[in-house]
Amino acid sequence: MKGKLIVLEGTDGSGKSTQFARLCARMDAEGLQYHRLVFPRYQEPSSMLLRMYLQGEFGSHPSDVNAYAASTFYAVDRYAAWKQDWGGFYQRGGVILADRYTTSNAVHQGGKLEGEEQREFFDWLADFEYGKLELPRPDLVLWLDMPTEKAVENLRRRESETHTKGDIHEVDEDYLRCCRACAKKAAEHYGWQRVPCLDEAGAVRSIEEIHDEIWTLARKALNL
Repeated sequence: MKGKLIVLEGTDGSGKSTQFARLCARMDAEGLQYHRLVFPRYQEPSSMLLRMYLQGEFGSHPSDVNAYAASTFYAVDRYAAWKQDWGGFYQRGGVILADRYTTSNAVHQGGKLEGEEQREFFDWLADFEYGKLELPRPDLVLWLDMPTEKAVENLRRRESETHTKGDIHEVDEDYLRCCRACAKKAAEHYGWQRVPCLDEAGAVRSIEEIHDEIWTLARKALNL
């Protein structure tokens, strides 16, 4: 008996973490049982290689590590989480909410490739994580589509407020722009649900308005 898996995906600075917190709070308010996941799991030993990668120990630019190699770093962390944390709950029919998942490899690593090579990577990634590693496929992927310029503003503001510096993904605006373009293609390839972060007039939608759309889609996926 498999459960339900709902994933929130988006480029850095898209407001994904805020929306994920809102979704979890809504589930709590409705009295619904679920298990919460946030990837990567930076505090766990299984994330060691991806932390080294993000800290620039394998190169100062994301392209210094090819899409396939970098994807394995993140996949190992997810596999460990599946075995150690949430697999049993899911297999007993539980609901899983995930902030990032295998989908992030498609967005962040797929952006290192173009054309047919990118499409081949999408297919390889699905076979590797869902086939070879036997991780469950999401029932719903909600992709927050935030224009890169707005996302960068959010990232720089967060860094200023927290007195921190972003990782090699977050500080590279060209890379972030490439990731958004890749996310559009990945959404079409895999059938993700796009949630626009701008309204028709080009203004950023309110947090509550975006949440309401996410909740409507999540309720449908959960048959509520």
